[in-house]
Amino acid sequence: MKIVVIGGSGLIGTKLVGRLRQSGHEVVAASPSSGVDTITGEGLSEALAGARVVVDVANSPSFEDRKVLEFFETSGRNLLAAEQAAGVGHHVALSVVGTDRLPENGYFRAKVAQENLIKASGIPYTILRSTQFFEFIGGIIEAGADGDVIRLSPALVQPIASDDVAATLADLAAAPPVNGTVEVAGPEPIALDKLAGEVMAANGDGRRVVADIHARYFGSVLNDQSLTPGQDPRTGPTRFEEWHASSSARK
Repeated sequence: MKIVVIGGSGLIGTKLVGRLRQSGHEVVAASPSSGVDTITGEGLSEALAGARVVVDVANSPSFEDRKVLEFFETSGRNLLAAEQAAGVGHHVALSVVGTDRLPENGYFRAKVAQENLIKASGIPYTILRSTQFFEFIGGIIEAGADGDVIRLSPALVQPIASDDVAATLADLAAAPPVNGTVEVAGPEPIALDKLAGEVMAANGDGRRVVADIHARYFGSVLNDQSLTPGQDPRTGPTRFEEWHASSSARK
């Protein structure tokens, strides 16, 4: 089966392309570096010719509110139109758990806009909402930095390894469309401030973490439901300790 991975050279895309090829699929790793650009439309029709499934894991190069919204709206419209023309039968997209619960977050608003385009397109689809990747916890820590203190919400999160997200996407790409949303999360919930403390201790970072219920997560005040999945999510098996040991071994 021919599967096109939009954003095929990124963190998730690279892992997903490898998994799909190992399963015997014909896979196109599409990105601007390979001549496929969803913003300009360059190379889209050629890449999608004969494709049965498209998996969109592309991300915006800018996280500024206006630019990220423009990216997901423009990319989404161009990609979905090209899929309609090519007769693609299943659109799979990666989104984020909590996008509809944190409207103050510009990135989340942009992901909601992307999801709405997919739902309105008429193309059979599956949206996978994932919790935060272990790989991105460092950025969350730095966003809460205040000198030698890291101020973070004690709200629950349920982070996941990017390998487990790629594995879930590979399963969904090979399955029939659900015409709905699936959630995936890591194996266990943990307070964000405690997770940060574990990550910093593992990395030898001596700064102090302070739990602050008013600390904002990229513009939003969190509660225990903000970034955690609902009922019966798919669960990635990799725990933080395993992920960190594996990541350290690869350095």
